[in-house]
Amino acid sequence: MDGDLEISLENKKQSSSKWFKELRNQMVGSIEKIDNSNFKEKQWDRDQGGGGLMSILKGNIFEKVGVNISTVHGEFSEEFRKKMPGTEKDPSFWASGISVVAHMKNPKIAAAHFNTRYIVTSSKSWFGGGCDLTPAIPEKTETENFHIGLKRTLDLHDKKYYPEFKKDCDDYFYLKHRKEPRGIGGIFFDYLNTSNFQQDLNFIKDVGQFFSNFINSNTIRKKDLNYDDNDLEKLSHKRSRYVEFNLLHDRGTLFGLKTGGNIDAILMSMPPEAKWL
Repeated sequence: MDGDLEISLENKKQSSSKWFKELRNQMVGSIEKIDNSNFKEKQWDRDQGGGGLMSILKGNIFEKVGVNISTVHGEFSEEFRKKMPGTEKDPSFWASGISVVAHMKNPKIAAAHFNTRYIVTSSKSWFGGGCDLTPAIPEKTETENFHIGLKRTLDLHDKKYYPEFKKDCDDYFYLKHRKEPRGIGGIFFDYLNTSNFQQDLNFIKDVGQFFSNFINSNTIRKKDLNYDDNDLEKLSHKRSRYVEFNLLHDRGTLFGLKTGGNIDAILMSMPPEAKWL
């Protein structure tokens, strides 16, 4: 029997938002332990319905890392509903998710991005998200550990996922105006609904757990590497590409701005400093 038929829509909402909170708490705790500093938290409310928790740490190893969760509801604008499945007759929506962006002090540790979300409209529901790395100074071991780990995680669910979602990530995180990729890729997916909610949620959980474990192990492995002023220049230059992508192309940024989200939370992905030549 289709597992979806046995789970109410309300339970799906509660299960997904509960997981995002659990992952948020886990990541905040592990990052604080590695960095030996604390996040600053800010609750926010959305006028049209819902709200979230923004957590930012500016520390010793993580120059700036944000871990945000939100659960919002309301109605899409007439302009934006045209782009969202299931809103043809009813513009109402519900959305919950987690977003993590880490910019590191050491330019030899790649910036890391992760997000997953669950969106419900009047007749559709789906998961979306992904994760990727943006190194200023690419390292073979870092790249291989990330991609091998991702493939191993995704293969547990469907062997088609990794090649498909990797390609989607490569296509998505590409600066067309620069004709260059943002980083070394990862995975990106949207509109994921296999008609088995629990199976899809388990996949979302495994991706989140992989990312959390990778951030911890990669940071510990590389945090004491030496670097010089030239490396810092490379970091500032690479961060400019990160800014350009997020302001020009990022769907999450657009979704947040179009649905009345918290501006500071939406733009927490911005690096603390960037330079253009």
